[in-house]
Amino acid sequence: MPLLYFVKALHILSAMIFLGTGMGSAWIKFRADRCPDIRVVAWAQQEIVRADWIFTVPAGLSLPLTGLWLAWLYRLPLTTPWVLMGVAGFAVAGLCWLPAAYLQIRMRRTADAALAAGAPLPESFVRDRLWWTLLGIPSFSAAVLTVWVMVAKPHWSFLQFGS
Repeated sequence: MPLLYFVKALHILSAMIFLGTGMGSAWIKFRADRCPDIRVVAWAQQEIVRADWIFTVPAGLSLPLTGLWLAWLYRLPLTTPWVLMGVAGFAVAGLCWLPAAYLQIRMRRTADAALAAGAPLPESFVRDRLWWTLLGIPSFSAAVLTVWVMVAKPHWSFLQFGS
């Protein structure tokens, strides 16, 4: 029983870190990108990438591992409707997050280069920021929906497989 509580706590903590880092990064980016001082913009880009490596990546790796572990501990079939919805939501979040993370790294490089050259941010930074935002909205929304599914455990008969 203590193992079950440990794994469940780790799963919940990972979800909190995953969502919290995403929300914090979006807020910092939103605020910094509106600052006229490119040093602030470059610093924010560096810190967002750093936060992804320190918090988002470990939490994103922990979530499916602890989720599968919990399913095994609870003897839940992976075809359980709310488990399938959770996996699908996490997959959508991850598939949107991966290109957004790549764009974030590219924006960090672009901001650093502009700062070093004493130049303004190029149009490519603005374009990458737009795509980062457009990918971040469904990624974060899917992650929030996944948390709701994990808590509510809805039963949708159309998701059941087999007889």
